[in-house]
Amino acid sequence: MNKPALYLSAASSISHQPTFGNPGFSAALRPVEASSALISPDYKAYIEAGLLRRMSKLLRMSVACAKDCIEQAGIGQPDAIVVGTGLGCLQDTEKFLNTSLTVEGLLPPTSFIQSTHNTMAGQISLSLGNHGYNMTHTQNTLSFEYALLDAAMLLREGDRNVLVGAADEHIDILENIAVQLGFEINAPLTSATSFFVLSAEKQGSAKAALADVYTSGGTAYGQEDIDAFLDRNGLRAGDIDLALCAGAPVPGVTRNLDYLSLAGTYPTASAFALHYAVDLLGTSGEIKNVLICNGLRKSNLGLTLLKAIEA
Repeated sequence: MNKPALYLSAASSISHQPTFGNPGFSAALRPVEASSALISPDYKAYIEAGLLRRMSKLLRMSVACAKDCIEQAGIGQPDAIVVGTGLGCLQDTEKFLNTSLTVEGLLPPTSFIQSTHNTMAGQISLSLGNHGYNMTHTQNTLSFEYALLDAAMLLREGDRNVLVGAADEHIDILENIAVQLGFEINAPLTSATSFFVLSAEKQGSAKAALADVYTSGGTAYGQEDIDAFLDRNGLRAGDIDLALCAGAPVPGVTRNLDYLSLAGTYPTASAFALHYAVDLLGTSGEIKNVLICNGLRKSNLGLTLLKAIEA
């Protein structure tokens, strides 16, 4: 992704932390434990009761975060909606597969329709009455980074505001197959959604600047990849005030933090790290440059660079 920087005008997350509707949450987080419960808002404030009853947990979370972002940014309608998900709507997928094993004859289509990966982006579009570009990216642990890259290209092609986010959920069977998915399981498996309004121009509500995004998939990576990423942005490791990491810490950075300890483990947990970084940059005058290093899967590397917006 090339400069100039883009702007994060709004951010919203539903997670196992008190993130939703709570600016400054980054100052009061505690490590997620296996017993930590998902902290959900009153969905009735964002979704009509008739629709709410037919939505799965992940769809409710996604639509509520999306609408909260739109309200924060005060933009009416985004020009595009881009979502990243590693595993999609697992609860509905499991329900459909179980039904196919137990029901003879024709199957009810609802669970199948709602199990597809693009259901979240589509449901957000329907809820907003949005007819713009609508895309879902599903590239395992790099799904959110690819969504960011897509959103950035749209903005540089002329869009003004793009709603971009990520969503993944935990169901019990993941405990058995997480190792096969290639995840480094150093924190409990969790569910979460995070959405942002990414804008081409600085607005009064802008929280932070998105300077660059980089992905490398399907091959082992090393420190040279991180150094090259920083170098193309005119930085060295010592210029990074905080590195949020899933995996090994970044050498040369004074302050490293394992964001999985706060978010839990799910394919698009780097979206939680982005919201955490945006909140920090909006409340702390000491932090100027934040690097998110997504090494959740050893063969994938996602790097995201955020900068504070100068007053």
